[in-house]
Amino acid sequence: MMLSSPRVSMSSFLRLNNFPVVSKPSFHSHSLSPSIHNADDAISIFNRLLGTSPTPSIIEFGKILASLVKMKHHRTAISLSHKMESRGIMSNIVAMNILINCYCHLGQIPSAFSVLGKILKKGYRPDAVTLTTLIKGLCLKGEVRRALQFHDDVVARGFRLNQVSYGTLIKGLCRMGQTRASLQLLRQVEGHLVKPNVVMYNTIIDSLCKDKLVSDAFNLFSEMVVKKVSPDVVTYNSLLYGFCIVGQLKEATELLDEMTRKNIGPDVITFNTLVDALGKEGNVKEAKNVLAVMMKQGVKPDLFTYNSLMDGYCLVNEINKAIAILNSMAQRGVTPNVHSYSIIIHGLCKNKMVDEALNLFAEMECIKIIPDTITYSSLIDGLCKSGRISHAWELVDEMHNKGQPADKFTYNSLLDVLCKSHHVDKAIALTKKMRDQGIQPDVVTYNILMDGLCKEGRLKNAQEVFQDLVIKGYHVTVRTYNIMINGLCKEGLFDEALALLSEMEDKGCIPDAITFETIICALFEKGDNYKAEKLLREMMARGLLEK
Repeated sequence: MMLSSPRVSMSSFLRLNNFPVVSKPSFHSHSLSPSIHNADDAISIFNRLLGTSPTPSIIEFGKILASLVKMKHHRTAISLSHKMESRGIMSNIVAMNILINCYCHLGQIPSAFSVLGKILKKGYRPDAVTLTTLIKGLCLKGEVRRALQFHDDVVARGFRLNQVSYGTLIKGLCRMGQTRASLQLLRQVEGHLVKPNVVMYNTIIDSLCKDKLVSDAFNLFSEMVVKKVSPDVVTYNSLLYGFCIVGQLKEATELLDEMTRKNIGPDVITFNTLVDALGKEGNVKEAKNVLAVMMKQGVKPDLFTYNSLMDGYCLVNEINKAIAILNSMAQRGVTPNVHSYSIIIHGLCKNKMVDEALNLFAEMECIKIIPDTITYSSLIDGLCKSGRISHAWELVDEMHNKGQPADKFTYNSLLDVLCKSHHVDKAIALTKKMRDQGIQPDVVTYNILMDGLCKEGRLKNAQEVFQDLVIKGYHVTVRTYNIMINGLCKEGLFDEALALLSEMEDKGCIPDAITFETIICALFEKGDNYKAEKLLREMMARGLLEK
C-alpha cells in the first residue's frame, strides 16, 4: 500500500477464499450472570455457569471474559477461555475477538494470530474488530511495518476496515516518529477506503506539534475545517501546545479565544498549557488572567495549574507570592506534592534564602512528603553557593541513604564549589565517580572543570578537557569558548585566543559581548592597541556594545 518493502505472507492462516462466509451464530438468552466487581467474582460466576445444566449460551461466558478484560485481567480471561473450550463450549466471533485482544495486550502476537486461524477454520468471517485488534497489537509491539502489510493483505482479499482501524495505523506510525508516513496514509485512505475523522486528524496534528512543525499542523487543521471535519477540544489543545513550545504565545491565546467563539469548551489541559507556557516566559500577570478565565468558565484548577503558577513567580523572583499560593492550595481543595515544595525550595535558594528553604524542607518531613532528587539538588546547590559546604555534603549522604540518587545537577553544584575552593583535583575525582555511577557529565560539568583548571593556571589540562568535550560530540556553548579564550589570554596566548574566536564562528557558535571584551581588555593590557581597536570596531558593528 504505502511501503515498498517485501510483503510478509499471511497465507498460513489467511486463505480466506477457501472459507465460506458464514453468518454469526445467533443466541437468545436472558442474562444469567450477576454484577461482577472483581476477578474473583468473575471466576466464581464462570465456574457456576460451567456447572449449570443446560450449559448457558456463549453470550453469558463472553460477558464474563469482557468484564475481565475491562479490569485488565488478560491472563485470567485467556485461562477461562481455554477452560471453556476444553468443555466443548463453542466460541463465537465476539469471544474470539476478546481472546485476540488479551493476547495482543500481553504482546503475544503469534498466539493472537493463531486465534485468527481458528476463526477462519470455523468458517466465521473476521470482522473489523478482529482485524483492528490485530493491527493494534502489532503497533503496540512496534511492528508498524508488519501492521501495514497485514492491512494490505486483508484489503486485497476483500475485507473492509473502518475508521478505528485506520486511526490505529495512523497512531502507530506517529508513535514511531513517522508523522509524514501517517499523513501519507491519511491521503491514501481519504475518498477511497473510509472518510477520515477527527481522531485521525488529531493524531497527526498532535504529532506534528510535538515535532515543532506547528505551521504544518495548523495547515492540516485548516484543511479539516474546509472538509467539514469538526475540530474538538483535543484538536485545539494539541495546536495550543504546539504554539506554546515554539514561543508563539499570542497565537496560542488567540486559539483560546477562538474556542470560546465556537462554543468548544476549554478543559483543564487547555488552561494548564497556557498557564505553564506564560509562567515559563515570566509573564505571570497574563498567566493569572488565564487562571481567572479558567475559574470563570467553571474549570477547576488542579495541582499542575498551581505548580506552574508558582514556578512562574519563582522565575521572576516573586517568591512570597509563590509561597502564598502554596499555603492556599489546601484551602482550594488541592494537596501540594513533592514538586510543589521543590519549586519553592529552588526559588528560596535562588534568592539566597537558604534557611527558609531548610525550614520548608523540614516541614515536608513533618507532613510525610518525601523529598526527591530535585528537592535535594536544589538545597545542595543553595548550601554550596552560600558557603555551607559541610551541610551540603551531609545532604548528599542523606539522599543516598534514603534511596534518592544524585544526578548531574547535584554533582555540578558540588564540582562548582570544589573548583571555587581551589580543590580542582577533588573535582576531577568526583567527575570520575560520577561516570562510575553511570551519570553522564554534561557541557556544564565540563565548563566548571575547565574554568577551575584555567583559574589554577593549569591551561594544558583545561585544553585536554576541551578537546575531550569536542571529540565526544557535545554541543559546545559560548560559555565554553569564553572560558578557554579567557584562559589563553591570561597566559598571554593572544594568537591562540584569536584562532579560537575564529573557530567558534566557523562552527556556528556566535561570540557574545563577553567573548570580545575578554580579548579586547587583554590586548589593551598587553599594549597591542591596533588589534584591540580593530576588535572593538567589529564588536560595535555587531551591536554588542551597550548604548
